[in-house]
Amino acid sequence: MVGTKNHFTAEQAPCGKIVPGDHYEDRDDYGLVIRDEYYDCGCRRIRHEYHDGSTEVRAIRHDGKPVKGELEPNHGW
Repeated sequence: MVGTKNHFTAEQAPCGKIVPGDHYEDRDDYGLVIRDEYYDCGCRRIRHEYHDGSTEVRAIRHDGKPVKGELEPNHGW
């Protein structure tokens, strides 16, 4: 697996701040997809799709608190 990393300049983080950060994606040929977003404020969004079809979606604020409700922006995923 070879991942890709793309920088963005301004996007709303889980804490509500508009900050830069990085999109990271990695996948294999068998259904595993890892998509993470790391924000400069310290927040993080996680979307992992596993081989069995299950999905894990989480958003964590920079203070370590999980975010409830809508967890991710629409990046065409």
